[in-house]
Amino acid sequence: MKADVKCWGLVLALGAVACVDPQDRPDRVHDFRVLGLATDPPELVAPICELTDEALDSLRVPVNFSALLADPQGQGRSLQYEVWACADSKDYTCSDTANRVQLAQGSTTESELSLSLRPGDTQAEDGTPLLRRVLEKDPYKGLGGLRMPLVLHVRAGDEEVYAQKLMVFWCPVVEGMAANVNPVLPGLKLEDAPWAEDAVPELRGSGPFVLATEDVTALQEPYVVPGLRAQAVSLTEAWKVSWHATFGEFSVQQTGGADFGGQVGRHRTEWEPPEEGGSAQDVIFWAVVRDGRGGESWLRRRAHWVP
Repeated sequence: MKADVKCWGLVLALGAVACVDPQDRPDRVHDFRVLGLATDPPELVAPICELTDEALDSLRVPVNFSALLADPQGQGRSLQYEVWACADSKDYTCSDTANRVQLAQGSTTESELSLSLRPGDTQAEDGTPLLRRVLEKDPYKGLGGLRMPLVLHVRAGDEEVYAQKLMVFWCPVVEGMAANVNPVLPGLKLEDAPWAEDAVPELRGSGPFVLATEDVTALQEPYVVPGLRAQAVSLTEAWKVSWHATFGEFSVQQTGGADFGGQVGRHRTEWEPPEEGGSAQDVIFWAVVRDGRGGESWLRRRAHWVP
C-alpha cells in the first residue's frame, strides 16, 4: 500500500536530465524543483472488493491535491502547470494518450499549489473507467490496493519538471483495515528550542546548527494490511522526514524510518552554510514528512544567516 513521489526535470536547451543533477544534492535547493506532492485524503476506500458500479461510484469523490514548489531564483515568475491521471505506474509522464485524463491546468506564482480533483471519476479514451485500466496494468492485480499515477507537469521559464504521486485506492480485505490520514508534523525545533512558524531567528557563523522535529512518536499510526494468505498483518508507521534549504546543506538529508530490527530513527539533523561562506541572507527551510504508505505533508520555516 506504499505510495511514492518521483520527479524528473527537463531543461529544454539540454534535453532530458534528472530532477537533481548527479553532482547536486536533494537538500540544496538552488533551482526550480517539486519537493513534495500530497493528496487529502491520501487514499480512497471502496465498500466492496470488486470494481462494480457501486464500488466505482464510492470512489468518485473529490480529493485535495497539493504540490510544494521551490523556485528560489524565479523572483515570483509564473509557473504553468497541468495534472494528469493515468493507468501505468511506470508511465512517469502520463505519455500514453489512450489511458490518461487531464485533471487540471493553469498557472500560479505561489510556492504551494492546491487543487480539488476527482481522480476516481476518470475514464480512458475508450470510455473504460481508468481504475479498471490501473487494475489491468497492476502486476499484483490489486493486492494491497490500486495505485493510480497522478502526474504534475510544471513549466518555469525554460525548465520543466514532472512529478508523480501514486493515489491509493483499496477495499477492506481483512478486518481492522482503516483509511490512512496524512502525517502532520507538530512543529520544528532549532537548537533544541521551538521554532515558531512566523519566527525568523538569526544564525551566526559557520555552525553547525541543530534542526529537529517535535516528538512524533505518539502520532505514528498503527495499521493493518493483508498478508500473502489474506490474514491481517499489524504494522506501525515509521515516518521519514526529508530536509531541504535554499542555502547550505544538511549532515543527514533524511531522518527517521526504521531499520531491519525495527529501531526507529530520530528526526534530528545539522545544517551548516558552505565552507566558502557568502553574504548575509534569508534561508528557507522545508521538512517534508512521509508515512511510508502514501501520506505526506510539509512545514516551511525561514531564518536569517549572518557570516
